[in-house]
Amino acid sequence: MTVPAQNDDAEDGTPQDESFREALRSAVSKAGIGQVAPGEVPTGSSLLRAVGGVRGLVEAILPGLGFLVVYAIRREVLPSVIAPVVLALAFVIVRLVSRTPATQAFAGVFGIALSAGLALFTGRAEDNFALGLIINVVSLAVLLVSLAVRWPLIGLVAGVLTNELTEWRKNKAKRRVLTVATWLWVGVFSLRLAVQAPLYFTQQTELLAAMKLLMGVPLYAAMLWVTWLLVTSVYRRAGEPPPPST
Repeated sequence: MTVPAQNDDAEDGTPQDESFREALRSAVSKAGIGQVAPGEVPTGSSLLRAVGGVRGLVEAILPGLGFLVVYAIRREVLPSVIAPVVLALAFVIVRLVSRTPATQAFAGVFGIALSAGLALFTGRAEDNFALGLIINVVSLAVLLVSLAVRWPLIGLVAGVLTNELTEWRKNKAKRRVLTVATWLWVGVFSLRLAVQAPLYFTQQTELLAAMKLLMGVPLYAAMLWVTWLLVTSVYRRAGEPPPPST
């Protein structure tokens, strides 16, 4: 039987499609929760790797801790916001000298410097955390929109990592679990805002700095673990092989 000729660009699985999928998968896998593969067995070491390893933890925690310590001692805006900037720059220098990837470190410096600049501009120490609150609001909005249109964000991430893109939506169990996982992340960002926003508006800077530390990496890692367990369980029940390693 003769098979009608088709346009190569229109076929599923063309080199262009595969290239796009791989690029998308690579981008997602390098960002936050995307570093956790749904089919991978959750372990302490793999979770540590997902949050950036020991170096990533130090780079994420130390600048905020530096602000808290300096502000508690000096009660002045300038030294308090300069301390985390200096620490972040030191991390970049160490990465450059050791020739390790420095993209996230540069991004960290940019965010910390922007927050410091805002605090110096207004003269209010609590404004050092304004950018973080805005990011939480935006993240919460994105998650809620994804749920409202019935394309839960965690499902999109899992779909990219497993190379099935949108196929998960056809599986009721997957769709339900990925929706629940997305709601859990809604809870994380909502909790952060519920605790930190009142502290910001009442100018309780020390307590705000402490809560940001506690509700930063520790809370993120805990929810990443829960999400990982949920997603892994549903993919195992579906009897699917693990996705390619990232």
